[in-house]
Parts: sequence; structure tokens; C-alpha cells
Amino acid sequence: MTRTPTELAALDRAHIIHPYLPGTAQERVVMTGGSGCRLTDAEGRSYLDATGGLWLAQIGHGREEIAQVAYDQLRKLEYFTSFWEFSNDKAIELAARLASLAPDPLNHVYFTSGGSEGNEAAIKMARYYHHRRGESSRTWILARDKAYHGIGYGGGSATGFPVYHEGFAPMMPHVSHLTPPWPYRTELYGDEDPTDFLIAELEARIAEIGGENIAAMIGEPIMGVGGMLVPPADYWPRVREVLDRHGILLVFDEVVTAYGRVGEWFAAQYFDVTPDIIVTAKGITSGYIPLGALLVADHVAEALLLDHGFPMGYTYNGHPVAAAVALANLDIIERENLLSRATSLGAHLHAELDAALGDLPVVGEIRSVGMMLAIELVADRATREPLPLDPARMPHDVIRRETGVIVRDSAHSLVLSPPLIMTEPETKEVAAAIRTVLARTDPTGRVAP
Repeated sequence: MTRTPTELAALDRAHIIHPYLPGTAQERVVMTGGSGCRLTDAEGRSYLDATGGLWLAQIGHGREEIAQVAYDQLRKLEYFTSFWEFSNDKAIELAARLASLAPDPLNHVYFTSGGSEGNEAAIKMARYYHHRRGESSRTWILARDKAYHGIGYGGGSATGFPVYHEGFAPMMPHVSHLTPPWPYRTELYGDEDPTDFLIAELEARIAEIGGENIAAMIGEPIMGVGGMLVPPADYWPRVREVLDRHGILLVFDEVVTAYGRVGEWFAAQYFDVTPDIIVTAKGITSGYIPLGALLVADHVAEALLLDHGFPMGYTYNGHPVAAAVALANLDIIERENLLSRATSLGAHLHAELDAALGDLPVVGEIRSVGMMLAIELVADRATREPLPLDPARMPHDVIRRETGVIVRDSAHSLVLSPPLIMTEPETKEVAAAIRTVLARTDPTGRVAP
């Protein structure tokens, strides 16, 4: 049965609960096709995807070779468990491939179905690692304000936005949030150097809780949902040094940053820091099928594998179709040199945004690393007061409706994470579309018709 766009929208409203969409909202954009950086909805309208879905469409939409790989694997082996002694060839090949890409000594892989599952597993791994070493008192997790670590109770508790806790309390105990690295917001640090302030705060928090009670610190190398917050270059190396002195594990939540987004396979390589666990998902398959993978250092894996092993598993651990798709996705990223392309094209897009938006009073800062970019919106450039936003006419919604370019609002910033295959003409289209709306946005956040 072929349904009309109106029928599809009505069925959606009647049956689907959308994340972050109130029941009173009537608008639906029903996507039915995609190719490259372009999407098509049920009414035949074309869109330019400058978000990569949710930060994940590294190789773009509609790749026939990925569909063929999934089809071939489905015909061969669609699924069997990876619990106990069971495995499958594709999961084994993918684990070896990931270990070859990751910095030493992250040579072990634990598969999940996505980022939220990954962060749950990482928190449990960190606590269990210390338990196996006879330090069961190490239960505390350090995280940061404006962090996003998914929607489970562990990762959700580590997430540093009150909106994700309201109504779900009590959250997981023994989680402590620190100030985020956000150099643009100088008021957070007083007269101090941002890294000096943050390291002093970290040391004080460890002293307050007791290093012998802390299992791990979890952090996004670059904070995505918080507004693409890029830390100073010395931040992560200094954090790593402090944690090492206290025997605290470092978990990098690279659900957004891994697999080429920042111009390296992992942001750990970009910042020249080796964490104990890296959580990945999203770009591992470019969203063609759900999959996640934790990369685990040798010393952590050795503790987890004692006795009866790590006592938790997901039904779809090491799913053979997902693993086959991931291998093909990684092949494309390598073959098409998308890591270097992320660096060069990201710089080009940043330059296009600077040229198009640099004179607009509501644009406070444009920041980027590779193909992660953000435009911070302000009511006043001098005071850096955040731009008030009208929920009825959010700039990103107006941009989509008027121009067909899809961008994302995040923490008073417009965030861009396009497919790594975006063309230079498409970067100009993105910059021009954003200008058409921000040029009509006044300091109260109102977008003029």
C-alpha cells in the first residue's frame, strides 16, 4: 500500500512517540530517500543534510555497496549470539580492524548496539575493573556539566544537563560534575587560564571525594550536545596526568568524534592522549545499521577477563550484519581518504561561515575541529550574553523550512556535522542558508519574516 504524505503524517502523530517532541506538535517531516548529502521527504522536497543525521553519516546516504554487503551477510548468517564461547567471522574481523586503528594498548573490543549502551558498559567496566583489583571502594564517576553520555541510568547520570535528570530521579549515586572546558565563556574561569582553573578544580574534587573512591572520569573529547566545545590543547594531557597519579581510569566518550569526524580515526589521536576505554558508535557504520564498540586497554581487559569474565552482555553483541557493514564503511573511509578530507573540508566550511556570518551581531564565535562546527549565538558580542531563543521560531527550524538546509540547535549554538563527502559548493549553500536567517535575527532572538 502506498500512502500519501498526509496519511503518513497522520499515522505518525497517532502512533509514534518522538524524542523531544511535544504531543501538540503537528509538523512532521517524513523522509523517504537519501543520496550523498541530500535527503528527500514524502512530498518530494529536497534537503541538504548538514547534520549527518545525529553526527553519524560519515560516508553519506544511499551507498549501494553498503546495501549489498548487508544483503550478502543476511543471506549467509543473519545472527547468532556472541555470548560464552560463540563468535562469528565478521565480528572477529572487525575487532581486529578496530584494534589496528586504535592507539596502543587499546587492543580489546566489546560490542554494543549504540552509544548509550556503550557508556553504560564503560561505567560498569570501570567499577568492575577496580573491584577485580580489590578496590571495591572505587565507585565514583567524574563527569562534567554540559556533557552528554546517552540515556541509560549510568550514562544519563553522567550527563550534565538538568533537563535529562528532571522527572527521572533518583539518578545513579556517586557521580560528580565538573566545569566544562569552554574557552569562549571566560566568565567561568575568572582571571585564570581555563586549563589551570579546570585542573585545580579536578584536583580539589579528587581530594574532596578521595582518590581511592573514584573509578573513572568520563568525558567527550569535544563536547557535542553542549555546543561543540573544544578544550584548550593542554587540557586532556593534563587531565590524564592527574588521573594517572590517583589510579583513576579515563573513559573517552567518542560516540560523536570517532571514525574520521575530527580528521583522525579517534579524537584521542587528535589530542595525543590515550584513554583506558574509548566508547564509539554512530560513525562506525555511518548509521546504516545500529552498532557500537568499546575499545579497551590491555590492563583493563585483563582484569575483566579473570574468573568468569565480564558479567554483562547485550543480545546483539557482535551482530554479524552490523559488523559486516562496519567493515565496509571503514573501507570506504580509508579508500576515499575521508580523514584528510574532514580536515580540509572542515577548514573550508569554517572559512565559508566566517565570510558569510562574520559581520552579524548575533554571531559570537565560530569554532571547529574537522567536520564538527558550531556557531555560538549571542545577544551582545561585548558581553557574550547568550541569545534568547523563541521556541516557536528557532533559527534552525526557520533555516530548514525556508532553505531546505538541515542544521541543529544545541545549547545556544547552531551545530554542523555534515557527511565527510560534502562538496565545496554544498558548503557555500550551507553558509548562505544560515546567513539568510541569522541576518534577520535580532538580539531578542526574534527571526523577522
